[in-house]
Amino acid sequence: MATALTTETSRTDRSNEREVITASSTIGTAGTTGTIGGTQGAHDQGTMPTHTRTKSAVNSAANSAANSAASSAADELAQLLFEGADRERVHGAWRRLLSGKEFTYRPGLAPDERAALSYDRLRLLNSAAGDPAELTTDPHRLAGLHEWTGPVDGGLTTLASIHYNLFLGSILDHDGGQFRDLSRFTSLQHTGTFLCTELEHGNDVASMETVAVHDRSTNGFYLNTPNPGAQKFMPNTSLTGGPKTAVVAARLIVDGEDQGTFLFLTPLSDENGHLPGVRVRQLPQRTGTPVDHSLTAFDHVWLPREALLEAEHGRLGTDGTLTSNLGNKRKRLLRSINRVTMGKLCMSAGTLGMSRAALAIAVRYAHSRILAGPRAGERIPLAAHRSHHGRLLHALATGYAMTFLHRSMVNRFALHTEEDRAEVERDVAVAKGWITWQARAITTECRERCGAQGLFPANGLADLPLNIEGGITAEGDNLVIWVKAASEMVFGHQVARTGQVGHVSGRNDGDDRDDGDDRDDGDDRDLTDLTFLRDLLAEVEHLWQGRARTALREGPSGDPVGRWNVTSAAALEMVSAHARLQAADAFLGAAARARDPRSRFLMEGLCRLFLLKQLGEHTGDLLAEGHLTPDHVRALPKAVDTVIGDLAPHMMTLVDAFDLPAEVLSSIPIASGGSIVRTLGEAAEPMTERLAALC
Repeated sequence: MATALTTETSRTDRSNEREVITASSTIGTAGTTGTIGGTQGAHDQGTMPTHTRTKSAVNSAANSAANSAASSAADELAQLLFEGADRERVHGAWRRLLSGKEFTYRPGLAPDERAALSYDRLRLLNSAAGDPAELTTDPHRLAGLHEWTGPVDGGLTTLASIHYNLFLGSILDHDGGQFRDLSRFTSLQHTGTFLCTELEHGNDVASMETVAVHDRSTNGFYLNTPNPGAQKFMPNTSLTGGPKTAVVAARLIVDGEDQGTFLFLTPLSDENGHLPGVRVRQLPQRTGTPVDHSLTAFDHVWLPREALLEAEHGRLGTDGTLTSNLGNKRKRLLRSINRVTMGKLCMSAGTLGMSRAALAIAVRYAHSRILAGPRAGERIPLAAHRSHHGRLLHALATGYAMTFLHRSMVNRFALHTEEDRAEVERDVAVAKGWITWQARAITTECRERCGAQGLFPANGLADLPLNIEGGITAEGDNLVIWVKAASEMVFGHQVARTGQVGHVSGRNDGDDRDDGDDRDDGDDRDLTDLTFLRDLLAEVEHLWQGRARTALREGPSGDPVGRWNVTSAAALEMVSAHARLQAADAFLGAAARARDPRSRFLMEGLCRLFLLKQLGEHTGDLLAEGHLTPDHVRALPKAVDTVIGDLAPHMMTLVDAFDLPAEVLSSIPIASGGSIVRTLGEAAEPMTERLAALC
């Protein structure tokens, strides 16, 4: 363990603790609170420097006590991160599964072999899932699956999301699937896939052209792709992984009348290949872990009557009459593909797991990579440098905030009612955009901080940003879903302000947006006050909502596109602030649940760093609106640096809390004190020894 808190802390004795940390710890001795792959603090080729071994021996008793305290803090942080009493049920099976050798990195595989491996792993996952139908209906466990598979196999994460959420979930959401034999799918004799978007209809999926024409003579349907632009793009429908069955979105045509989009259960292939009328062409390799993405078309494929998935939003009578509790085709479409909301939680969960893994790897590498120090003959860890650990700490603060935001969104989704469905679905969409964008930034930062070592996939980082790109686009392009949310929130949303920020020196902006109190206490609030920082972020959201409202009111009349064009920039800033405010609220709620003073200190410090970072780009607006003083703005850089200084000695504790299995970390060279050279095996050892003799 790099260092650990050696005193009980509280908000009132933080300055004393900083003195203790400065006097008693050195940032950078490599290692963790536990033994990773049989090594405690090894670096590069697994050999600890002599001065480090000597210091470790002299201070073994002190280090043991410090490690025990740090381990206790890490344990509580893990409880907070992984849902407390529900931790084993939600995360336990997936974490244990990834500890097996079947999930270690396999070098040298061709793209087709990597895709086939992901299907093999899907079957292993299915064996650990318990009842797959029950898993599909449990948002917490389903999201947890994605968090743990994401870091080790992005292709597996994609396949699992499609099979369990989109395919099985859609069947079970329509009359509960109680009249169907699902054993082929729950046993993975057939892998399920989901065909919705088309080559020319992605974000405008409501305009899809695939049709299912009702045939009165057989009471079945003919599924047809009318033109090349209507080919389904880009489901996993090749023969890789064995037989496939799909849920296909198509327009239901009855007696020549379009009744709207519904889902149809459609066999695609069996042990002998694709079925008659099903045309599949595998697409070129894309970025990220390979998946057998394909173009898929249907040439008048006959489907039996029971292929139609029905529920209250649409039932087809024996006389061909459609009954529905929804009055228009767009609502029927949204109800049919309603699993995309859970899909957003799944996609963001996968990228969340990737970002935490990247942070764990980069922080460990920063402590084991030893550099020349400022004095002759001195060697210090990379983690000693503020320019290095400062960036990682900002990423850690965001990673924690992302995790707590995701937890709150899954909880809200699991408990939503028809009354709050629209608001919950919108917040889930906003969170998905923010989390996946932040995950890309974090994994890119971590890869860069590991230098050339980060470029090798065997070191666990290189594939992550590319896999996250898929999450950014899947289940709705981020920008598109944010634009939709923004259009609803300009007037249909009330910002969660407390009215406690006030205005400094009696100032008041005086416009119609000021519906809080006008207390002159803003200049008395401190930048260490978490409530104050949170309320400032709420003011940022309120400010941009006001600007968006003004722009929309003043936009060119009679020109809807023109009006939105002048509104969208401010509206999207409002959505961004809303996402960050919800993350901050979830973070603050988690910090309040901390019992151990050490973990509370770390949680509050990380939350403070997160909030200060979010407010940095808005200080001009907050100053102009009278919510900050010039002294606040001048003090902000120092406040950030102070928090980083407080947290820097505890980075290892913060990533130990991510609870990655020791087996996973030990299989990654730079996460367990080594370098990529370790993957060369025994053949490299003689050369290594000769080089060492020359040095």
